[in-house]
Amino acid sequence: MEAPLRGRRIRAESAAFPLSLSAALRPVDIAMHPCLTCGACCTQYRVAFHWLESDSVIPGGVPAAMSEPLDAHRLCMRGTYAAPIRCVALDAQIGTYSRCSIHANRPSVCREVDASWEYGVASPQCDKARIAHGMAALSPADWPAVPVPNRDDGPANDDPGIDHDHDDDPERPRPLRVA
Repeated sequence: MEAPLRGRRIRAESAAFPLSLSAALRPVDIAMHPCLTCGACCTQYRVAFHWLESDSVIPGGVPAAMSEPLDAHRLCMRGTYAAPIRCVALDAQIGTYSRCSIHANRPSVCREVDASWEYGVASPQCDKARIAHGMAALSPADWPAVPVPNRDDGPANDDPGIDHDHDDDPERPRPLRVA
């Protein structure tokens, strides 16, 4: 059996890409995000969130059909209320491939769990979930060194003429994502 893709690079000319895309990307390697071959966190934790995040309240919210009541103020994703935990939105074979079927509409609590070392620090939630499935915790070596975006900057903060970091030192290097 072939090893999981975590940490490996996929050549753009591989069979996974159409020929036209392959030709356009031939010199480029595409790094696979470790979450795309994991999914462990979606099988370890209750995914509880405020009912106001539901699409029954706000368009584009968490699909109400995929959640259930937890208490007076919170819902939880179906499949995460009690053991055995597996989020209903998870499409995965843990450790091989993984995707969230509602990624764009996932609850805020899911958005807050970072993969270990993705932003330069370990994530206890990520490490615990991976270890529970017999996978090694991620390390800085699992991440290429690329500039880290300011996670607080939203679309309204994209004006290049405004210094949102209030950094008066142009010589100061931007933080790097840990490799």
